Formats: sequence, structure tokens, C-alpha cells
Amino acid sequence: MKATEVPAIDGAYLFEPTPYADERGFFCRTFDSDVVRSVGLDPHAFVQDSLSRSARGVLRGLHLRSGDGEAKLVRCSYGKIFDVVVDLRKDSPTYRNVASFELSGETQVTLYVPAGCAHGFQALTETADTAYRIDRPHDPTEDVTIAFDDPELAIPWPLPVTSMSQRDREAPSLAKALLHQES
Repeated sequence: MKATEVPAIDGAYLFEPTPYADERGFFCRTFDSDVVRSVGLDPHAFVQDSLSRSARGVLRGLHLRSGDGEAKLVRCSYGKIFDVVVDLRKDSPTYRNVASFELSGETQVTLYVPAGCAHGFQALTETADTAYRIDRPHDPTEDVTIAFDDPELAIPWPLPVTSMSQRDREAPSLAKALLHQES
């Protein structure tokens, strides 16, 4: 497994496993504490694992946490997703940068999203399972949602949206979400 920095988002990393394939399929390590530690992250900081299943065209996000934020490891364990990170850390050299990735069950690449960054994704396959490993217990009172189609962000979502939560549909613009977060 190797770790690669994401230039557009300060402190973000892609963790790329080395799959071993044969006639049965493949095997790969999807988390390695030594590799995580090698880039300055505490592998023991992650306290919850979650999984979502989405159908093609489903969009989830853009989400982030207020307060101390939430760092996470995101991996598409089955299918394929278009994954997006927006840096909303005011002191970051990549503040307001947007980066997108295609994560898939074929590659099992894991994306590290630093605390203070918004995250969202769209399922590109009929079924897409997305695994999350987060560094704090989830607290719904800290949830912040930003409009996925905010023109300021101009995210090039690859498919028409087939479904999303009511909360995501009614999400405020980036500007309004940032104002609310500051108050």
C-alpha cells in the first residue's frame, strides 16, 4: 500500500492498495496503520466505521461537521463513485479548492478527507457501496450541508441526480452555510 498526497487539498491523501489477483478474484489490504502513520496521521484516531449503499445517480452531500470537524477515510468497496472534497478550512493554503476522484471497488483506493473539508459523492454504478472510517462519533447536531449544485463550486457531477435526501435537496449555498457556521 502506498500513500499519495492530493495537491489540490492540503492534508488529503489517497491510499492505494496492492491487490493480489488470481482465478478466485483478488485480495488486498484496505487499511494499514503503518502507512497511515507514515504520513503523520494517527491510525488509532478513527473510532467509527459506516457503510452506505447507493443506486446509480444517487448523490450524497456535500456534508461536513461544525465544531472540531471530522476527518474520514472514504473507500468505494463495491461499484464506482464520483467523489468530491471541498477545502473549507480558512487557514488552509488550499482554502475553497475542489478536488474530485473516481473511487471504485476494483481499485479499493481510500481517500483521506481532513477535518474541515466538505465531502460528497455520486454513485456511478447500479450499486455502489461506500465505506467510511471517521475520527469522532457522529453527532447530528453538528451536521452542515452545502448545496451540491452551488455555482460557486461548479462541481461537474457526471450523471443526472436520480435521488438525494431532503436535507441535501434543501441545502443552503456555500456562502449561506459558511455564514451560519461562523455565527
